[in-house]
Amino acid sequence: MGRLTLVATAFGEGASTGRVLLAGTASLLMCVFLSPKFIEFLRHREFGQNIREEGPQGHKTKAGTPTMGGIIIFAAIAVPFLLLSKRSWEAMGVFGVALLCALLGFADDYMKIVRRRSLGLRARTKLVVTIAISLGLWWVATQKAGLPDSVRLRFVDVSVDLGPFYPVLIYLVVAGTTTAVNFTDGLDGLAAGCAAIVLLAYLGITFITGQSDLAVLAGCFVGSCIGFLWFNSFPASIFMGDTGSLGLGGAIAGFAVMTDTEVLLILLGGIFVIEVLSVVIQVVSFQLFRKRVFLMAPIHHHFELQAWSETKIILRFWIVASACAAIGFTVFHQSVK
Repeated sequence: MGRLTLVATAFGEGASTGRVLLAGTASLLMCVFLSPKFIEFLRHREFGQNIREEGPQGHKTKAGTPTMGGIIIFAAIAVPFLLLSKRSWEAMGVFGVALLCALLGFADDYMKIVRRRSLGLRARTKLVVTIAISLGLWWVATQKAGLPDSVRLRFVDVSVDLGPFYPVLIYLVVAGTTTAVNFTDGLDGLAAGCAAIVLLAYLGITFITGQSDLAVLAGCFVGSCIGFLWFNSFPASIFMGDTGSLGLGGAIAGFAVMTDTEVLLILLGGIFVIEVLSVVIQVVSFQLFRKRVFLMAPIHHHFELQAWSETKIILRFWIVASACAAIGFTVFHQSVK
């Protein structure tokens, strides 16, 4: 990896585009070349996926597929990022949040594997840890990165000072995003592909804002997600598990905070919002009226039960994710003119 550092230095101080390309490519290649051995290791250890009994019956065939692929995703991100970045507070804050969320997911995955069932950590434990992570992100954003305690409404170009309620907003962003990506991780390649699309939008946003270190980190995330898709696409050889879904959700939340796009994230990550809303609608409808709006929630399972093929659902959800991210990016671009 010493050669990697020398190559990065050769690009020069102002060559942020070169650093981003190098970092993203390195993450992609690391993920592609390290994954086969990692998959073999997981199979040898019998670290396989446990399938929920209430899930679609077609998923029973996926039981035992190696999981915790988020480990390889973050390994492929960490090395190029730490070598090629200047380790600014903004970038380290996002990386730290993503890594801590991934560790929370790892603990959850490990508990599932040890207990041989689809339940992991207690909800209370996840809540406490998520609050602690959110407070850490708030401290870095305001005390080290110098961000104000405000939220930007880019549709109307207005900033609202939240004061002491700003940490609450950050918690809602972190908890909501990690949950949303976790809900989306129900089909082969669905979460990884959607996350790559949203993170690619953030790569563009960080270029516009001139946050070069964040751009390097975004490039690493995009590259690693694409590399992971080589093995996670249908039919998947490995699942990312909660290690990956919570980690990627934490990364997206971190980018939203550090780029002042917490509200715009609703549009940028529109596909994740749709997945969460489908669960909320299903639960509320059943609790109030004892009727289900969808055949099963999250909504990608609804289409499964309507006899859509898994690849059709995944591709169409990627299309929706791309449209949402593109519109969100356009709104951001217009707001900075």
